[in-house]
Amino acid sequence: MSGLSVVEGVLERITYANEDNGYTVARVDTGRGAGDLLTVVGSLLGAQPGESLRMEGRWGSHPQYGKQFTVENYTTVLPATIQGIRRYLGSGLIKGIGPRIADRITEHFGLKTLDIIEEEPGRLVEVPGLGPKRTKLIGAAWEEQKAIKEVMIFLQGVGVSTSIAVRIYKKYGDSSIDVVRHQPYRLAADVWGIGFLTADRIAQSVGIPHDSPERVMAGIQYALSQSTDQGHCFLPEEQLLSDAVKLLQVDSQLVIECLDRLAAQDEGVVRERVPGPEGGEEVTAVYLVPFHRAELSLSAQVLRLLRTEQERLPAFAEVDWDKALGWLATRTGTELAPEQREAVRLALTRRVAVLTGGPGCGKSFTVRSVVELARAKQAKVVLAAPTGRAAKRLAELTGAEASTVHRLLELKPGGDAAYDRDRPLDADLVVVDEASMLDLLLANKLVKAVPPGAHLLFVGDVDQLPSVGAGEVLRDLLAPGSPVPAVRLTRIFRQAQQSGVVTNAHRINSGTPPLTSGLDDFFLFVEDDTEEAGRLTVDVAARRVPARFGLDPRRDIQVLAPMHRGPAGAGTLNGLLQQAITPARPDLPEKRFGGRVFRVGDKVTQIRNNYEKGANGVFNGTVGVVTSLSTEDQRLTVRTDEDEEVPYDFDELDELSHAYAVTIHRSQGSEYPAVVIPVTMSAWMMLQRNLLYTAVTRAKKLVVLVGSRRALGQAVRTLSAGRRCTALDFRLSGAATSAAAPR
Repeated sequence: MSGLSVVEGVLERITYANEDNGYTVARVDTGRGAGDLLTVVGSLLGAQPGESLRMEGRWGSHPQYGKQFTVENYTTVLPATIQGIRRYLGSGLIKGIGPRIADRITEHFGLKTLDIIEEEPGRLVEVPGLGPKRTKLIGAAWEEQKAIKEVMIFLQGVGVSTSIAVRIYKKYGDSSIDVVRHQPYRLAADVWGIGFLTADRIAQSVGIPHDSPERVMAGIQYALSQSTDQGHCFLPEEQLLSDAVKLLQVDSQLVIECLDRLAAQDEGVVRERVPGPEGGEEVTAVYLVPFHRAELSLSAQVLRLLRTEQERLPAFAEVDWDKALGWLATRTGTELAPEQREAVRLALTRRVAVLTGGPGCGKSFTVRSVVELARAKQAKVVLAAPTGRAAKRLAELTGAEASTVHRLLELKPGGDAAYDRDRPLDADLVVVDEASMLDLLLANKLVKAVPPGAHLLFVGDVDQLPSVGAGEVLRDLLAPGSPVPAVRLTRIFRQAQQSGVVTNAHRINSGTPPLTSGLDDFFLFVEDDTEEAGRLTVDVAARRVPARFGLDPRRDIQVLAPMHRGPAGAGTLNGLLQQAITPARPDLPEKRFGGRVFRVGDKVTQIRNNYEKGANGVFNGTVGVVTSLSTEDQRLTVRTDEDEEVPYDFDELDELSHAYAVTIHRSQGSEYPAVVIPVTMSAWMMLQRNLLYTAVTRAKKLVVLVGSRRALGQAVRTLSAGRRCTALDFRLSGAATSAAAPR
């Protein structure tokens, strides 16, 4: 390559890395001494601090950072000096070796160190303090590192980021290169974090034709899975075809043919005629198979529970309700309002029921009353909620044990549940709180596990945002024509009327702007400029609210942003809040991963379901705090909201995100003493009434809005963008006859 210069040096630290495209800014020690480090930029995919690099590239200058070297390609060179070897081994590259152990090994073996680890790793036991167990671990880690390196170099050629390359290797091991070369579209289905677009880029690099049926079928399935990420259970066929043509840039006839091929496969797609999303004219719905099965199954299970002759709460068929509710009032010291009495009676006499209503309307007290009466008759009561926080709250409210739905069902790797129709829960009454968060797949697993004759009560606020996953289960259960009986609590109790948070939540829900002055628990800081609003949000959450209300910024205050992106989005705010609340300290270890830095004390959240972590899996939305971090073991530990200590290897850190600020969608089912909400015009696409309503109803004591009155007005006025594509309400209404069987 003409005009390229060569630079050799030891990679000291990575100051920035973009996980998506591998672009890296790093500092390299070229051996000029006096702590003089060179800035290098470019794709340093897979390079680790401590490694010696031979880089080809071009010299240049940056107006702010001065002289720098742009890398076009590089190779790793094993270090040749004792100091280099020590630094290389102590960098955390090899699991089980930290700086201390690296010193000992290099002291013992000197320049032969790397040859010994490579050829005679058993000899490491000669090093003082290294037992056979640690020696074996180091040998295995070295071998894995070599194998990963080989895969990395291959994947680098096809433009895959470091973290994804590691995941590919973990999934396929030694056959990684073979799979990538010959079946790249498998990656989109098998490896978390690889979507169709990445797989497609790889496929092009390895020479798979643009119009190959394999590519088109993968693209159709990708378009469908994208729509499930947006909450839809199916897409109308016409919309799917147009989305796929746009995505794939191929002839529509080819897409139609490939859709036919997919529909003929067992695990492809299912087509069925159902009413349109707004109950309009029939459309041909195209489902991914798991969503079609789940929708059929959930509707059948609900109808089965409703129609069964069995009864596990027979005591309530003949009960004297005046007497029972009188006894309850003496127990709780409070009379139930008429609509609450109706809800209690419904839950205990009908086998499936729904209780809905906004904040301050007494949902919680009604649930407590249902549980008290059921337990008075020795019923087995099982309580669950979709998130750890919501389950904790349910347990505090009822004085009985409550768990997440995932834990209740003991979901296993792959998503299979220990409890299902063949092995149901031992329960007479199952109460599920925060039911607006239940997506189709989870609701199906749960309802399957309810034994015939048991009662199932869904409790939730149907005006909140629907579930993050596909479906609108609570709304479909409440739809006109649904056979499931329901009570909607509408009366706001006097005590709740004194809360600005509650009254403003109801104002927002009815389309009236909230009151933002004269209240001691609801404030608006006006700031029209989005960047300034972002900075002000951080100041309010990290300093002002803690100072005025005595709240802990990490534990008690949650920033809820409408979007992830932008100057007032959760991504940017997380970086600023981390600087303010958990700043870097020289005595504290930290781990840079991609564009993020993890430290002890960080508030973090899990961003995918991982059934293999913790005692029963760790699920999307679980929040916790980093309690320890070891560069030697390449591992950090998170204590979750459910009080479980969960370890994460450094190569799993793409499953964690900081949670000082989260999107409003991710906050569902959680409650916080105080919430701070940036509301800016830069998020105008997301500014909808149910989004703002959901954010405000997350607060127990205090809401602070930061942003523009115009953005606030837009959010209050704008109704959400129509119904999701689901057919559960149609199936439940009994309209789904055998005439509408899948074709």
